[in-house]
Amino acid sequence: MAYAFESGSLSAAADCLDRAETTLCQAQSTSAPGQRYVLAHTAALRVAAAVLAARARPRRTRGLCNAWTLLATVAPELSEWGEFFAAAALKRAAAASGAPHVVTSREADDLVRAVEQFLTVAERALRLSHEPSVGPAR
Repeated sequence: MAYAFESGSLSAAADCLDRAETTLCQAQSTSAPGQRYVLAHTAALRVAAAVLAARARPRRTRGLCNAWTLLATVAPELSEWGEFFAAAALKRAAAASGAPHVVTSREADDLVRAVEQFLTVAERALRLSHEPSVGPAR
C-alpha cells in the first residue's frame, strides 16, 4: 500500500504507515498468539510513529518520554489510543521474551482489531488519501 499526504510530502510518516500496514498483515497471518500480539503492538507503534513524524516539532524536554506520551501531546484526539497501547506494552514485553501462555488467542485477536481501528483513526487524523499499491492482482 502507498500513502500520500494531502498537505505536502511527508515521506517519513508515509513510510511508517506502510511499515505499520505490512506488520499488521503479518500479525493477521500469524497463528501463535504471543507472536501475533507482539506484531500487532509493533504495528501500533509504527502508526504512532507516523503521527509523530507528521505532527511533532523538535523541542527541548526534560527526561525521556515514550511514543504513547508524545502521541497524547501532539495529537490529543488520539490520547485514549495511546493509553490503551501503553497499557498493552508490559504484556507485549512478556510475550516478546517468550513467556509461555502470557497472551491468549482472544487477546491477540482483540489487539489486532484494535490496531486496525487505530490505523483508520490515524489516517483520518492525518487527512490521508490512501493509494493502492501497483502490482499483480491476487
